[in-house]
Amino acid sequence: MLARVWSSSIVGIDAVKIGVEVDVSGGLPGILVLGLPDTAVQESKERVKATLKNTNFAFPMKKIVINLTPADIRKEGPCFDLPISIGILAASEQVSAQLLGDYLFLGEVSLDGTLLPVPGILPIAATAQNMGIAGLVVPYDNAQEAAVVEGLAVYAFKNLQNVADFLNNPGRYKPVQLEDAVETQHIASSHPDLSDVKGQAHARRALEIAAAGGHNLIFVGPPGSGKTMLARRLPGILPPLLFSEALEVTRIHSVAGLLKNRGSLVRDRPFRSPHHSASGPSLVGGGSFPRPGEISLAHQGILFLKNTTM
Repeated sequence: MLARVWSSSIVGIDAVKIGVEVDVSGGLPGILVLGLPDTAVQESKERVKATLKNTNFAFPMKKIVINLTPADIRKEGPCFDLPISIGILAASEQVSAQLLGDYLFLGEVSLDGTLLPVPGILPIAATAQNMGIAGLVVPYDNAQEAAVVEGLAVYAFKNLQNVADFLNNPGRYKPVQLEDAVETQHIASSHPDLSDVKGQAHARRALEIAAAGGHNLIFVGPPGSGKTMLARRLPGILPPLLFSEALEVTRIHSVAGLLKNRGSLVRDRPFRSPHHSASGPSLVGGGSFPRPGEISLAHQGILFLKNTTM
């Protein structure tokens, strides 16, 4: 039997819709994963096999072919554990396939069935809304992050058994409510205050002009003259992030796996200070699997570059 589960993957800082097709048919028992999977996705077949056995589901002793579409996009990370597990259960008729076309499924699955959080949920949730997807099924620890996006039903579960029960009995569960998310929570700024600086009148004036006009700024002076100390206080005199700006910054930090408080937007303007020996790729991002660099991570904030040769 064939089952199709929808999931998503991150390309750069944007999300793309990924189809997880699972075919369970006669033949020698085994699992074959197709569609440009990386090592983590290839290992999913062993994790899923052990998980289903440990959670009292019947693992079909048949030939299982898993196809990840579109086939020309590289699939990476453990976020496909949950859709692969659900696909196998649906193809073997252990869960209902009625809701599989309406939701995106994401999450890493441990061997005891516990769902573990994955990075990049916020951009996936934002993109899912534009795709016409009814909602997301995610690990419990990702619920608040996904709930920031309005108009999207988010169902969060702690283990695989709950997800299976949701598919068989959807009326028992309610989506995470927006008011339960701490989206509007404002945390006091962690940046040092410019008012603590005594003296440095010209440098303080330069900071104020740069903040008011969005200008670049260069400080020249010997070590210990206060250049870094002053620069770290620049975000504190910038205006607060608007909701749309905070959403952009949070999406970037979510993809980079830097969100410390899942479920709260990044409210402080970023301050990035890479080492003076940082490489070009670490600054601009990229790589085999594109990731944001320091320039992207400083979006809507401050990028402080040091030059030790001057």
